[in-house]
Amino acid sequence: MPHVVFDKKIDLESFSQEFKETMIKKPFLIKLLDVYTNKEKRTALIPAVVIDKLHQQFFIEISTRKDKTTIRLFPGTDPEKTDGVKTSLGLTAKIIQEINPNFKITKTNIDEFLLQHP
Repeated sequence: MPHVVFDKKIDLESFSQEFKETMIKKPFLIKLLDVYTNKEKRTALIPAVVIDKLHQQFFIEISTRKDKTTIRLFPGTDPEKTDGVKTSLGLTAKIIQEINPNFKITKTNIDEFLLQHP
């Protein structure tokens, strides 16, 4: 399962307020539409649309623990793990790093799909 882990816990309430709908068109069409958090503010879902070799709609899950944040595909939607789907996780990681520049990636299995943080 593709994933990205950060070294700190994200404030999901703050993240959801700062998040803006995001779209990229190359090399795939990727739309990240909104952020929905659970009432405890420990988990968030981002509805995503990816069009590459397939047209897929799914959720990206952001979950927090005491000292880490994990981005992964929400198991309830289970899209095919295409390059576009993996890039959508990389885009989510980039957005988190733009909002939280002191966050560092400690673990991932999608290195080649991470978008460069400025």
